[in-house]
Formats: sequence, C-alpha cells, structure tokens
Amino acid sequence: MTAALALTVSCSKDGEGYWADGSVKDDSYPSAYEGDGSYVGGSIGGNGGGGEAGVLTAAEWNDLDNWAFWTGVMNNQEWNSSFEMWKFDTSSRIAIRVKDSAGEPVVNLPVALYQNQSCLWEARTSVKGEANCWFGLFPKDIEPAQDLRLKIGGTLQEGEPVISTGKEDNPVSWNEYVVSASAPQQTADIAFVVDATGSMGDEIAFLKKDLLSILETVRQSQTGIEIRTGTVFYRDKGDDYVTRHSAFTTDFSSTMQFVEKQNASGGGDLPEAVHWALEATLQNLAWNPEARSRLAFLILDAPAHYNQNEVIESIHQSITAFARNGIRIIPVLASTGDKTTEFMCRYFAVVTDGTYVFLTDDSGVGDSHLTPTVGQYTVEKLNDLLVRLITENI
Repeated sequence: MTAALALTVSCSKDGEGYWADGSVKDDSYPSAYEGDGSYVGGSIGGNGGGGEAGVLTAAEWNDLDNWAFWTGVMNNQEWNSSFEMWKFDTSSRIAIRVKDSAGEPVVNLPVALYQNQSCLWEARTSVKGEANCWFGLFPKDIEPAQDLRLKIGGTLQEGEPVISTGKEDNPVSWNEYVVSASAPQQTADIAFVVDATGSMGDEIAFLKKDLLSILETVRQSQTGIEIRTGTVFYRDKGDDYVTRHSAFTTDFSSTMQFVEKQNASGGGDLPEAVHWALEATLQNLAWNPEARSRLAFLILDAPAHYNQNEVIESIHQSITAFARNGIRIIPVLASTGDKTTEFMCRYFAVVTDGTYVFLTDDSGVGDSHLTPTVGQYTVEKLNDLLVRLITENI
C-alpha cells in the first residue's frame, strides 16, 4: 500500500470535539469510550508515554475480555456501520469454559453449537480451556435463537446454552463443563501473515531485526514445547505476487532466511488482498490439529476489498475455518491504518478467540499511528508484547 492516511486528533478530558453519545463533531477520532460507547478522553499514542525512542511500541486490547465495552461500541451510531461493511454480527456470543475433574483447563477440545441437527459454529478450547461460539454471526443466519445445544468434545450437552449479549450487568455468562479428555501434543504452530505492500517497510524491517530474538526468547521460556513457525507475505492483484509463503518448520533460521528476502513494494490503493492472505494461510500452511496452540499474527496497515461481495464471502468462509481449526488470529495494526482496518482486525480477533494489537506513537518511529477506539491500555515495546502474547497462548 502506498497511500497514507493522515489523522489529526485533538482530545481533552472533558470530551471537547465530541457529542455526549460519543459521536464525532468534526473529523477527529475518539480514542477511548465507556462501555456504552460514550467518549471518555485520551490522546494519540494511548497513554502518551512509556515507550523508548527508536523501538517500535504497541499495545493490546482484548474485546472478549471487555465485552460490555465492545458491545457498547458496536451499538454506538458512529461505529455500528462497520457491521454493514464487514457483515459480522457479534451480538450473540456463547462463552464456554471447560475443565477436567481436577479443575484444570482442557486444551484444544472441539466445541460446537447446534440448532436442531444443524451445526452452526465450531471452535477449539484455548490453553485456558475457553472457547466461543457465535449465533447469527453472518447476515444469512436469520433463524430465531432457540433450540440451541452444545457439543463438547463430541458429546451433546443437556439444556440450552446461555447467550452473552453484553447488555447485562455481568456481560459474560460462562457455560461451564467438566469433561475427561486426553492432553494435546506439546507443540505450537505460529504463523506470521504480513502485508508486504509499499507502506510496510518499517514493519518488515522490524521482523528482520527482532523476530529471531522474539522466537528464541519464547523457546527458552517454554521448554518442553516444540514450536513451529511459518509465514505468508501478501500484496494485491496486479503486483509482482499476491501471496508467497514459507512452510512450517522448527528451524527458526529457515523462517528468518525467507523473511530476510522480503521487502515492501507495490500496492497503490488502500485495500489489499487480505482475503487471499487468509486463504493462503489456511491452504498453504500445514497446521497441526493436535497442537496445544495455533496462532496467526496478521501484520498489516490496510483493509481487504470491502466493497466486493465475493471478498466478504471469502473472508467469512476463512474466518469460520480459522475458528473451527482453533487458529487464533492476532492482528497487529501498523501505521497509516484507518478505522475500516481497525474494525476488520477486531472482528477477526473476536471471532477466532484472538486479541487485537496496535502500534503507538510512543517510539517516535514511522508515520503517525491511528488512535484506537478502546479503553485504557498499557504501552509496551512491540517485541516484549509479542513474546508475552505467544507465551500466554502456548
């Protein structure tokens, strides 16, 4: 992507520049909202400090852990148009927690949501023993929310599950189960899916400089777990290539040799071939279904071609497959990203049980970064943040 989006943000603690419901009076973007989507103040770069100059800084925001906040944003008139664009309706979440008889989380267990005899959604439990199923996620899903049942590890459970809409005082109602299950393999698959268009030079340089140390740090802290890494780099139709990849391997140096050969070029318009990148990540990488964790870091600064129906359908099919296979997407939004890209990324993270990462201005590196529509967050060095997220998820 060669086009850049410049944002001028002026925020004050009393919400100057915004109406009481959080809508924007001018062209600026709010950075922080209450659970109902109303603006509470903030500044570009999040907390406005704490990063070290010359080192990329970032922050994490997990919408699944801040469910009332997310549903408030989705119900706010300023942002609910993102549903019309990406066509993800996350208003009916079925949160699942599975433990064994000793009270330990059951990892990588298949869970599925059924309506009568039809399977509506499939997922796999995380290392915390948690998963989410979704009712009515896509526009074609128009049946009433009744006669719902869960299968946990292939066994049909009694009673209908509780749906968390985010509107209650306790916004997440967990459906908890105790089962017997075998332990997963002590392995983890980690893919890095990277936008390689013209504006992504800083981010690709970061990968070349820091990715090996990130992976080695994780390996040293996670003794006994075999880690495989793979990559997908993508551009857009009409560029030198659309996608290219390196296969999963336990040899980090092999992954790095491939990364070292990549550069940022091409693009020319804002949207890029995100849908083809998702398809390639599923089809060209041999994910291990028995691994205890599967992660896909999606590093990008531009949205998919949201004005093309076939692209939206491809994205829906791919995200459904990511969730079914327990591959958690962790988007990392880089500089020049816009609100269209932010909400696309957050939908991907929410629906696949991932989390959302965004670069901040605290490092002083690169172009200005988008002010996110999130609550209070902590700025970290990007390499430390990635180490933490990988470690937490494996």
